[in-house]
Amino acid sequence: MAATEKNKIEKSMVYLVATPIGNLADISERAVKTLSEVDFIGAEDTRNSLKLLTCLGIKKELVSYHEHNKKMSGERIIARVLSGESCAIITDAGMPAISDPGEDIVRLCADAGIRVSVIPGACAAVSALSLSGLATGRFCFEGFISPNKSERAERLEKLKREERTMIIYEAPHKLKATLDDLLYTFGAERKITLCRELTKLNKEIVRTTLGEAVRYYTENSPRGEYVLILEGAAEAGVEVKEENPLLSLSPEEHVMHYENGGMKRMDAIKAAAKDRGMSKSELYKLLNC
Repeated sequence: MAATEKNKIEKSMVYLVATPIGNLADISERAVKTLSEVDFIGAEDTRNSLKLLTCLGIKKELVSYHEHNKKMSGERIIARVLSGESCAIITDAGMPAISDPGEDIVRLCADAGIRVSVIPGACAAVSALSLSGLATGRFCFEGFISPNKSERAERLEKLKREERTMIIYEAPHKLKATLDDLLYTFGAERKITLCRELTKLNKEIVRTTLGEAVRYYTENSPRGEYVLILEGAAEAGVEVKEENPLLSLSPEEHVMHYENGGMKRMDAIKAAAKDRGMSKSELYKLLNC
């Protein structure tokens, strides 16, 4: 009697396959077997995925599946799987379906009665959390916070009393503005750990406070994708009022701080006036005395 094949790839199945977040050696044997044997692969960026597959010696059909084509491409993937094919879903790095359009594929599969299996592996969020030095017993994942100013301010205000450690993703060109927003909402003394290029030779782990982080990245240009691990509030329902460090600046320096962060002049005056508990017109007159 022949032995049953271990980790056999089944037809009409979707596999969520984790890929390395930097170090290629982190790919698992099961992931390589799955990518080698499925009928086709749905990839966030086919160019990046082709490089990975080439390094692994795998030749397989790649189907583009990302945020901007997920409806049309997702329907095609589902149709192929329903017809009997097997499919692997991968993202550029880490776990697909986590802060990733792959979550929509899982939903479509659930609606269509398609089986989904996961091939676990590297995840930047959990890796950074484990290195943060902050509490790991309870945490929440926020992913990328909305770039829309009003939506971002509203979301951060809701997180102000969050006791759990918070995990946030951010791109390098937006890091300084995000740190400014976090400083304004959570205060200078709130602890934060910033991680980038995890598992690579040039990895960076900065354990500090929000006040120090703003100063550090004013002098040092951010590079690479960041995972921010933010300390939770001390007690539920208690708002800790901390002195805003921006109040130590002169009115003109205060406004310039926001302008350097990308705000227009009048928006910067409005933000600084709010910090100082005065009207925009009052600050404007003060600046033009």
